[in-house]
Amino acid sequence: MLSYGMIPQSVIDEVLQRHDIAETVGKYVHLTKNGKYLKGLCPFHSEKSPSFTVTPEKQIFHCYGCGKGGNVIKFVMEMEGESFPEAVKALAEDAGIPITWTTVNPEEPSAFQKEKKVLHEAHEYSSKLYHYLLLNTEAAKTAKEYLTGRGFNDALIEEFGLGYAPARWDTLTLALERKGYSPEEMEAGGLLSRRQETGGYVDRFRDRIMFPIHDASGNIIAFAGRLLSDGQPKYLNSPETPLFNKSKTLYRLHEARSAIRRARQVVLFEGYVDVIKAWSAGVHNGVATMGTALTGEHAALLKRFADEVILCYDGDNAGQAAAHKSIPLLEEAGFRVRVSVLPNRMDPDEYISAHGSEPFVREFIEGAVSAVKFQLIYLRKSHILLEEDGRIRYLRDAVRIVARRDSPTERELLLKELAQEFGVSLDTLKQESLEYRQQEKLGNAGDIPAGSWNNVWNEKRSAPKNPPLGAAHVNAERQLLSWMMQDKETALLVEQRLGDRFHVEDHAALAAYLYAFYARNNDPDVGRFVAVLQDDRLERTASSIALIDIPFGERELEDCIRTIGRASIAREVERLTEELNRAQRAGDFARATQMGIEIIALEKQRKQY
Repeated sequence: MLSYGMIPQSVIDEVLQRHDIAETVGKYVHLTKNGKYLKGLCPFHSEKSPSFTVTPEKQIFHCYGCGKGGNVIKFVMEMEGESFPEAVKALAEDAGIPITWTTVNPEEPSAFQKEKKVLHEAHEYSSKLYHYLLLNTEAAKTAKEYLTGRGFNDALIEEFGLGYAPARWDTLTLALERKGYSPEEMEAGGLLSRRQETGGYVDRFRDRIMFPIHDASGNIIAFAGRLLSDGQPKYLNSPETPLFNKSKTLYRLHEARSAIRRARQVVLFEGYVDVIKAWSAGVHNGVATMGTALTGEHAALLKRFADEVILCYDGDNAGQAAAHKSIPLLEEAGFRVRVSVLPNRMDPDEYISAHGSEPFVREFIEGAVSAVKFQLIYLRKSHILLEEDGRIRYLRDAVRIVARRDSPTERELLLKELAQEFGVSLDTLKQESLEYRQQEKLGNAGDIPAGSWNNVWNEKRSAPKNPPLGAAHVNAERQLLSWMMQDKETALLVEQRLGDRFHVEDHAALAAYLYAFYARNNDPDVGRFVAVLQDDRLERTASSIALIDIPFGERELEDCIRTIGRASIAREVERLTEELNRAQRAGDFARATQMGIEIIALEKQRKQY
């Protein structure tokens, strides 16, 4: 078995050397020469004018439309929906590079591999047993009636492999023992529980309808059980095991993957039953989290197959709050996001049962609202719109949300709607939007804190602690990084002069990676450097910066360093000024004096830059 985490760097380097990016991309995209670049229609999003660029000189690609970028390995990952190790393996095989990076003899699996194999077999057996018990035993009569009442026919039960865990304490325990499985291993795999008082083992799931959970390869790795009798918890998941990590697992992803990839769209639900009922309504690209909040790992997993996410969460306050919280995480991962706003606090299962499949698909899948529309709807909960002050504060916060949108057309339409609804001048809102966009070049303005619900909080809210700086230092950082990718000496000089004092988080990360890259005696090589990053967002940023084509000059280098240094001092002055103001309000004049002295010293330092 390949140890994907241990691919030698020499193999990665040879894959990059043996595969010319123009040739590889050309198998998927019609490219035309444009100076030293090659251009074509982006394969990752719909467009009429080419914004997709390949740079043979640097062995990278970048799309100015959707932002995707990277080296040849990243391109294959995106096109084929493969992981980094899978893409490296495919490219290596294509180039005739021997696949030699193994950690153990295939005939002699490691202890961990043996454990996983046993647990896979035990889960498969348990699933078949639960399914048989649901369909063929009197003990499952109540469970079958419950499912029928919820609209689950035999075809749905079969399709999703549903089962029933009887109320007895030892049904699965005895069955697994008869098959020769170790109770200790079965406990570690999440199928059994240990009796604390008397010792021995009992079934973890009892009197529950069972939902098998699969990994990306289709293996059953865990279960979710819905309790039929009174008690808590109503839903019980398998614990974290060698097979199952709920932060990296999505219910039904294996089966929905082909539908997701065809549509480049995924519908994200909160519950298993919602996924199943939506599937019965024709929504075959639906998945759900494992009873936890959406994670960055979930988003990265979905990004391999989809460009758009529809959040179809419950219509109650908790569901809408979860949707609101998920939007920035998904947009940060590069998704277009839309949100289904279900009425009367209903969940998808309830709506489909009450109103049918066609209205659900029409109103809440096809008719899902844009992320910004949902944010504006959700924002209303934080303001009392019957009061004039509440309306003013709502408008200011709404304009701030609109200002963050990239599309001028989208901003125009949204501002028009706000102007008409609240009877204010469109020009006034446009001016405010422009001011916010100038202030928020970094896009780090805070959202309304969770739990804030009225104008009291808004009245007490102060200005951001670290107001975003202008664009000059951002451009300077990008220019420095571009030169650093091309020249080792420049990178060493910047490390000595600036170190980690980059203001944009991604820029600081790229600088740190470059320092480490050159510390390992690597020569400048953009494609190879991008391969080191192993992070989608950083790869996009690096490929974008690598395309900056401004000639290097000692004077220009010093100008960039000075600009970043001044910005660093300005931010520190702003922080100290806030501390000074707080000290004065608290009557701590000694501390206020000390802050004033430090501010004066910094201002002198800034003038010397």
